Amino acid sequence: MDRIDARLLDALQDDADRTAEQLTAEVALSASAIQRRIRQLKDKGLIERVVALVNPRKAGASLTCIASLQVERERPELLGQLRRWLDREPRVQQAYYVTGDADFVLIVTAAQMEDYEELMARLMSENSNVRRFTTNVTLQTVKRGLAVPIAAS
Repeated sequence: MDRIDARLLDALQDDADRTAEQLTAEVALSASAIQRRIRQLKDKGLIERVVALVNPRKAGASLTCIASLQVERERPELLGQLRRWLDREPRVQQAYYVTGDADFVLIVTAAQMEDYEELMARLMSENSNVRRFTTNVTLQTVKRGLAVPIAAS
C-alpha cells in the first residue's frame, strides 16, 4: 500500500458514497485510476465491504448497551458455538473476545430496555456456557465509528 492508497482509504472511510470523479481532487488521480485502485483494495481484502452508517435513534434503536460476558469453559467448540450465536444476532453490533475479567465484550443496540433484557435472557438460555454477564448502559454517544487510522508507507 502506498501513499495514494492511504489517502484513498482515508477519503473512503470519511464518505464512501463519493464517486471516483469526486475523489480526484483529494487523491490526485484520474477517476478510472481511482476505480482501479478501489477494486484492487477490495481484492486484497483491505476494503471488506461498504456499508451505510444509520442513525440508531432515528431508526428506532435508541438504547446502546455494552455487555461483558464470562464463560464457564473456554473449550474451542463451546466458544465457536457462542461466536456463531453472536454473529447471527442483528442487535449485537460488535463482539470482541478479550482478555481480563470478561471473556467477551459486546456492543448491543435495542429499541428499549425490555428488548435488551429479552435478548440477554435468550443468550443465557441458548448458550449454557455463558456463566454471567454485566451491562453498562450508555448515557450519551460521544463518538461512533469504525474508521481505521491509515499510515502511508
